[in-house]
Amino acid sequence: MSPAGPLGPVTRRRPVDDPAVRLFLFHHAGGSHLLYRGWTRHFPEDWDICLLDAPGRGNAQALPLIGDCADLVAFFDEALTPLLDRPFAFFGHSVGARVAYEFACRLVESGREPPLWLGVSSFRSPQRGVSGPPLSRRLTTDAELRDWLWATGGVPEKLLTDDSLWQAFSPVMRSDLGLADTWDRDTPGPPLPVPLTVFRGTEDTVMAGHTLDGWPRLTDNFLGAHAYPGDHFYLNDHREALIERITETVLALPAARPESG
Repeated sequence: MSPAGPLGPVTRRRPVDDPAVRLFLFHHAGGSHLLYRGWTRHFPEDWDICLLDAPGRGNAQALPLIGDCADLVAFFDEALTPLLDRPFAFFGHSVGARVAYEFACRLVESGREPPLWLGVSSFRSPQRGVSGPPLSRRLTTDAELRDWLWATGGVPEKLLTDDSLWQAFSPVMRSDLGLADTWDRDTPGPPLPVPLTVFRGTEDTVMAGHTLDGWPRLTDNFLGAHAYPGDHFYLNDHREALIERITETVLALPAARPESG
């Protein structure tokens, strides 16, 4: 299956074969490419916007869930490599931020071209010695997981109240929380040679602002942090402002500027 086709891990609403920038958008735990529904039309027309689905959801629903962090990054590496032939950038929200970061690390470690920019939203930076039990072990029952999802938002009400939908959704959510717990205990590597920007919601109760403070140490070119009013899913209420910030940030990078004739 072609990664650029109508089904599979990559959805391209407006494919651009020779783009100025190819932007990959990584979704949150339990989510899919639908987090970014409606985003494509707000980016420049010469950008190729690639909405991603991890296995087991969205347009990659037929693929088995991946429960190991390294295997998930390897999956995206294989799927996206054919599309890394143009200047490209990564943006990830929540767990998607860590997926994007780990993928960027993999590219650097293997001597390949890294993304020209990395945007991380609403997820703590890698850190050593995280205390306390992982989230997946604190939400052991369906009731606990449902209550937590009610409180954090971002999940359609029907998924939490319809038992048949919940039975299909809960294994995906638990798999993703397990991934997050694994990454949360990784020792961070050296600073990436990739410009990095942090985004968050000011009332986020899932990822408090101070948990994102370590990101500047993981890049040799920190471009700043931007906070928007709202909770963990602040981006749903500030889509156009966030997209404008992403676009301006990437276009200001020397690697994204068109060559003069």
